[in-house]
Amino acid sequence: MIRFLAHADIEKVKWDNCIKEAFNGNLYGWSWYLDIVHPGWNALVEDDYNRIFPLTGNRKFGIGYLFQPFFSQQLGIYSRSILNPNIVGNFISNIPAQYRYIDIKLNAHNKIESKDFRTLKNINHELDLINTYDRIYNKYTTNTKRNLKKALELELTISKKGKAESIISLFRANRGRTISHWNDLEYARLLNLSYTAVFRGQAMIYAVYTRQNELCAGAIFMRSHNKIVFLFSGANQKAKESHALTFLIDSVIKEFAPSQFILDFEGSNDEGLARYYKGFGSKETDYPGIIINRLPLLWRLGMKLIRRKPS
Repeated sequence: MIRFLAHADIEKVKWDNCIKEAFNGNLYGWSWYLDIVHPGWNALVEDDYNRIFPLTGNRKFGIGYLFQPFFSQQLGIYSRSILNPNIVGNFISNIPAQYRYIDIKLNAHNKIESKDFRTLKNINHELDLINTYDRIYNKYTTNTKRNLKKALELELTISKKGKAESIISLFRANRGRTISHWNDLEYARLLNLSYTAVFRGQAMIYAVYTRQNELCAGAIFMRSHNKIVFLFSGANQKAKESHALTFLIDSVIKEFAPSQFILDFEGSNDEGLARYYKGFGSKETDYPGIIINRLPLLWRLGMKLIRRKPS
């Protein structure tokens, strides 16, 4: 039986045991991770935590809704046993009526066949590190090899003792200037995630320096369920010119290949980023998103009118 649990009623030990044992467990499903990215999350739980589904909701103008928190690419239903579309559909149909608008992303093992709601296909890229570095390198594209060669010629160096604050500051001073929907709270959550994952032994923070020992790029990776997740990176103009992130990613591949790990690039639906990740020989995967609109008719009409107004 599937039941709804408010946050205070969730047994975190049982929850995490399910995430640990789930055939489709991932980084984003741990209770500590959810507590940081969306404090107060609720859940749907089947039987004695055999299957679980985090509900990351909020209220606006008195209307309850579900959304995808920052830094949590894939959530959805986690299960100790194999899932099928009927089970996934049953969980979705049990989302409480208090959530009038739903726009969330499930995980790659949540297959959907229902036509009762809108579904979206999201793209991810993953690189299996089971092969030797040389075999993986041979599958790099010509452009990736060329960029890596340039980085090596410029004598970039890498440190495994990077600091999350420095990488976040690097991002905010560069790419972050063009992203208006990220605020201080989101950056604080990212920093909290990084510190907590370091404490738990699940984070790896790399920094890249120029020949003059100047920080130009860095990245935060997290490990869970035999995956190394490329969670966040920062780079300045010098990094772009020297292809420092290509050098960084190649260094991580070289460090962990061969192994049972999969390097999860966390995307992307953006064609440019997708092409960049493919340059390392990664394979495209996908995971579903769902949109369910239970709003009253007048609310729906109002939303359509707002969208039609010129910006």
